[in-house]
Amino acid sequence: MSSNNSQKIWETVPQKGFFGHPKGLFTLFFTEFWERFSYYGMRAILLFYMYYEVTRGGLGFDKATALSIMSIYGSLVYMSGIIGGWIADRLIGTQKAVFYGGILIMLGHIALAIPGNVPFFFVSMVLIVLGTGLLKPNVSSVVGDIYSPEDRRRDSGFSIFYMGINLGAFIAPFIVGEVGMKVNFHLGFSIAAVGMFIGLVVFMVTRKKNLGQAGLEVPNPLTAEEKKAYTKWAIIIGAALAILIAVTISTGILTFDSFVAFIAILGIIIPTVYFVVMYRSPKTTKAERSHVLAYIPLFIASVMFWSIQEQGATILATYADTRTDLTVGNYEISPAWFQSANPLFIIALAPVFAWLWVKLGNKNPSIPKKFSLGILFAGLSFLVILIPGYFAGEDALVSPIWLVLSYLIVVLGELCLSPVGLSATTKLAPKAFSAQTMSLWFLSNSAAQAINAQIVKFYTPETENIYFGTIGAVAIILAILLFVISPRIEKFMTDVN
Repeated sequence: MSSNNSQKIWETVPQKGFFGHPKGLFTLFFTEFWERFSYYGMRAILLFYMYYEVTRGGLGFDKATALSIMSIYGSLVYMSGIIGGWIADRLIGTQKAVFYGGILIMLGHIALAIPGNVPFFFVSMVLIVLGTGLLKPNVSSVVGDIYSPEDRRRDSGFSIFYMGINLGAFIAPFIVGEVGMKVNFHLGFSIAAVGMFIGLVVFMVTRKKNLGQAGLEVPNPLTAEEKKAYTKWAIIIGAALAILIAVTISTGILTFDSFVAFIAILGIIIPTVYFVVMYRSPKTTKAERSHVLAYIPLFIASVMFWSIQEQGATILATYADTRTDLTVGNYEISPAWFQSANPLFIIALAPVFAWLWVKLGNKNPSIPKKFSLGILFAGLSFLVILIPGYFAGEDALVSPIWLVLSYLIVVLGELCLSPVGLSATTKLAPKAFSAQTMSLWFLSNSAAQAINAQIVKFYTPETENIYFGTIGAVAIILAILLFVISPRIEKFMTDVN
């Protein structure tokens, strides 16, 4: 982006008006608030919709299949961010990517609102995956565009924006979950669609005045020759894929299980390729190669953490539905409500952790040690949830306090690892691969959920203690190992604190 265009952005965007920040932050805050409301509202009831019997308004999927679909879905959402970023950078710019992404998400939720239709269910998954891939990474980019590089309000602005994300995620399960679980799944999905529609209206009505030119420019547009070449290859690859899919389905090679396995392999191969390309690139300096080596164990640790954290929407959601006493007095709470626990604890505790890291000063743990704390808490969250089942038995309903406690503990880990990981990514990324390294960070979540699609199949009431105990123990062992080798990792980080 040229300096002249950058200057125009700062001049055309009002500098104050939303808690002392540019008015554009209002537009992006509420766009993302409603997008997260629609996404987390839909996600709060999607698993139950899949495995509830048709007589209860569900699709009647096998529970193990439903758990795998949820994990694969989450993995593809994060993978699609790479495509969404490329489309914004080279074709349409971030503003248009956000808008078109919102439309696809809304259409996906509308497809889910059509009663009892399995084909529409899978169509909705494709639409939401593509839409989220367009919207999620690019709306964050526009937040950065409304501030000049020297504007000290940038970090504070991202904190306010992050609050919008978690507020939407917190409120949605109460509304969509209550309606979807107690009235009708499809009415719940309709509310999610309305939420995204409101976000699109806010974006459309306010973007011209509040965002100005931010996100309109295509940073690295394709040349005419490149457009022809990419179009040609897109047609060839698309046709080849269509033929391959048709043949493999008809011959029985492509099944749901083989697709899940393929995505799991892809979730590991893509990050591996990223690391090899960055390390071997002539654009990567000697010091940056050392940073890449330091980043590898952090990436592996992140995969372990997100594997446990993301099971809050799969295994723990099932636990809330089938193993938890949901009766409070004369009222029965919805199992979807527990999906609000994570964003609630993040909203409450994020400022505390931000204060703590500053307060510790020179005693602040290093990045690898914070990561080890993150995995330790994640492992403990799984060990905690097996306690009530161990003592009460596999047929007894347990107090919801245990489930809430498990969500709380994993959030403690998330606040040790997630914001620290974002910061570490920006510090350790080779200059020539700064944006791609950030994509790599999000791929750790994608890889985790791709792996989850395989391991969630082993969860049953009979294997519950072994399942939680094994995964929790592996996480704790990895946390101890990471803590022990932290000094070695810190040496590879060289000048990065």
